[in-house]
Amino acid sequence: MRAESLSEIRYTERRTTVAASHRCVDLFAGAGGLAVGFRSAGWGIVAGNDVDPDAAQTFRLNFPEASFFEGPVSKLAADELLADCGIERGDLDCLVGGPPCQSFSHNNHHRSAVDERARLFEHYLTLVGALNPKTLVMENVPGILSIDGGRVVDEILASLKELGFDAVVGRLSAEEFGTPQLRRRVFIVASRIGAASELLPNPTHWSPALAKWGGPKERPAGATKRPVTVWQAIGDLPEIENGGGVQIAPWASSHPTTTYQREMRRAAPQLYNHVCHALASVNLDRIVHVPEGGNWRNVPRDLLPAGMKRARLQDHTKRYGRLSRGGFASTILTKCDPHWGAYVHPTQDRTISVREAARLQGFPDSFRFAGDNLSKHYTQVGNAVPIQVAQAIGSAVLAHVRQHDVKVAKARSLKRAA
Repeated sequence: MRAESLSEIRYTERRTTVAASHRCVDLFAGAGGLAVGFRSAGWGIVAGNDVDPDAAQTFRLNFPEASFFEGPVSKLAADELLADCGIERGDLDCLVGGPPCQSFSHNNHHRSAVDERARLFEHYLTLVGALNPKTLVMENVPGILSIDGGRVVDEILASLKELGFDAVVGRLSAEEFGTPQLRRRVFIVASRIGAASELLPNPTHWSPALAKWGGPKERPAGATKRPVTVWQAIGDLPEIENGGGVQIAPWASSHPTTTYQREMRRAAPQLYNHVCHALASVNLDRIVHVPEGGNWRNVPRDLLPAGMKRARLQDHTKRYGRLSRGGFASTILTKCDPHWGAYVHPTQDRTISVREAARLQGFPDSFRFAGDNLSKHYTQVGNAVPIQVAQAIGSAVLAHVRQHDVKVAKARSLKRAA
């Protein structure tokens, strides 16, 4: 392992070889949700970066083929990154990254464009200019579109145009790509080798039920598959007690019964991270009254927290919610706490486990969350981009780059023949 050139960056060199011909770097990677999807689409992940040591540990565990730069992205030197990846400026096929979204989230009531976290996109764009990738993908929450009247997004698009990129903004819904979760995210995609609109994938899943949750009322072209439900995603996982489960366990007698479950289990010799937080007795007393698909309104008033006794029936509709087997999960947050949303298991009196949350985000069972800190595991799951969405984007970007490669190869061939 080489010496550090910057004390703020902890470098880990790759332990295996990247086989894929098209290379991707993941900044603000977290545990690596975007990277998982891109790798599934056929990309080679050559490097990652994040400031969080726990997420870094998980990324390293699951991407031994990638170098990892642990530290603030503002301290990451582009020349070192390029040298480590063995590529020249302009040759990186795709740069992906989702600058932390807390400042843009509607759940943050103190949002401001001067917040340092909200300015992290500037460091990202600085690296874009230094690396000059062929394509890039930025992910964030829908709140980024409205902050300061849309000025943040306008600045990003203007900066990308100055750097020679064609860029577009798109909203993608996870449930429309086969993730069993209602989750909407904004993606800024850009290309300096063609039209950026080619980088946004079209939905693949639809049913009339999605219209109830803000989805399209009519089937989009190409959306030939039905959405995946909660039980289709997690129904095969073994029962565990409140606060129970183990980090590594044999599959025992449980068997997959759906296509989604079989896809999740592929290449997973054991069951990892099927552990849940222990609910306090007062919360257990509350959730036993909540039926499948129900919420806090099913809890006897004398058992409700003091603040919720004053709530109107239309308020806090997801708190103390129990998932419905035939429905979709609401957005998986960094805390699967019943006080914050519908995170109670459909048939068991407990919150969903880390593995169940990961399944609802699309993580394959072979993906392991490092260490034993449950809170960190839930955080890593909740911060990730749903894998099916990432894979769909990765496939679209890869097709775009390959098309460009063919054009370049033909031009060179004609030049040699001239």
